[in-house]
This record gives sequence, structure tokens and C-alpha cells, in this order.
Amino acid sequence: MAFLEVCLTVGLLILLAMVALWGVSLRLRNASIVDIFWGAGFVLANWCAFALTPDGFSPRQWLLGALVTIWGLRLSLYILRRNWGKEEDFRYRKWREEAGGKWWWQSLFKVFLLQGLLLWIISTPLLVAQHSPAPARLTALDFVAVAVWAVGFFFEAVGDWQMARFRADPANKGQVLRSGLWRTTRHPNYFGDATQWWAYYLIAAAAGGFWTIFSPLLMTLLLLRVSGVTLLERTLQETKPAYRDYVETTGAFVPWFPRRSRR
Repeated sequence: MAFLEVCLTVGLLILLAMVALWGVSLRLRNASIVDIFWGAGFVLANWCAFALTPDGFSPRQWLLGALVTIWGLRLSLYILRRNWGKEEDFRYRKWREEAGGKWWWQSLFKVFLLQGLLLWIISTPLLVAQHSPAPARLTALDFVAVAVWAVGFFFEAVGDWQMARFRADPANKGQVLRSGLWRTTRHPNYFGDATQWWAYYLIAAAAGGFWTIFSPLLMTLLLLRVSGVTLLERTLQETKPAYRDYVETTGAFVPWFPRRSRR
């Protein structure tokens, strides 16, 4: 199957999944379920491309499939567990209140189809790596990608685990986590997520997909400026006074040694 056909087929599958998810959200009155699907959506896109490209280089296909599946399912299960039994995320709740009776159809475009489009675009390196039959060997770039992925997975998974443990202690309510990985960066999970996408890009580049660099750039931009760091920090600085001192001593994204507070 030609690469364009693979892309269109994966895009159609994502569209159907998002419309179905939107229908479930209307019944639950909770658009937050789209966040649970985000990681799993890339797993779905990857294995759909795998099924459509039997002529791809099998070792690279399976390597990429394993990395994406471990990352995507862990992320989806983590968000599912974190959100279980809780109200709709404040972002979607605010939009719901602003839209009023129009939200039921606006949510389809503003939340589900938009995220589906982003998912489809960002998944391009996965589709390229699955489709390409050459080079018919694992290159040094593939092995570098695995090492980069491992660093990213460590920061994301361990960062999420440390935060979940911190929040589970009632004594920490209103406090700021400043130990573990959170001592080196204010957002180890976002840094880890972005790093893993650069690893997927390296695997695609090893298969000739250097042009897909827009994918990790877009994912990093989203995590830094749109749905990640910027949005979350605005809320945290309003609700947690101690967070301002944390900002002064700890970098926002790339891990580094903490600075001395000026206070």
C-alpha cells in the first residue's frame, strides 16, 4: 500500500474513534475522556500502519511498536486512574460553561476533532518508520533512539509516579513537590514526553523520514506553550503561593541543578 493510502486510512480510523469517543462524552457529560485516549490513539495509529505495511523492515517495525505501545498505554492508564471518579477537567468545564447549550456540538470540533487532527499529524514519523522497507538493518540511529526513549520514559513515568504519591498524602495538600525529579525540573513528565517523541523521530529518520521533524517540534511546542507548561503554570501560581519560589529555583522544562532562591 502506498504511503499516502496508509496515512489516509489511519486518519479515517482516528476520525471514527474520535467521533465515537465524542458520543460517549455526551452521555457522560465529561469531555476529559479525550485525554485518556491520547496515548492509546498513537498506539492505534502505529499498529494500524503496521498491519497495512507488510513490506516494511520487520525488526524496526516491532521495535517502534513496542516503544510506542509501552509509552501510550502507560500514559492512558495513568490518566484513567488519575481521573477516575473525578469531575470534568477545569479546561473543558470552562468551555462548557462559556458555550452553554451549544457545547454538545462545539465539543466535537473544539475538542475531539481538533485533538484527532493533531494526533494524526504528530503520528507521521510512526507511519513513515512502519512503511519504509529500507534500510533493511537497524542503524546506529535506531540504537541512539532507544537510549533517548529510555531517558524520556524514565522522566515521564517516574515523574508521574512521584507526583501521584505526593498527592496521595493529605498532608501535602496545597504544597509544592520539590524532591526527586521535580527538584531538577518543574515538569519532568512533560520533558520526558517530548524526549520520547524525539526518539520516535530518530527511528523515522533512520528509515529516511528526516522530513518528519515537524512532529516532535509540534509535540514539544504543545507541551511547552499550549496544553502543558504554560497553561498549568498559570493555574499553579494563582492557587499555590509557594510555587513562585519554586519557579525561581527550578527550571521549567530541561532538567538541571536547582538555583538558589533570591528570597
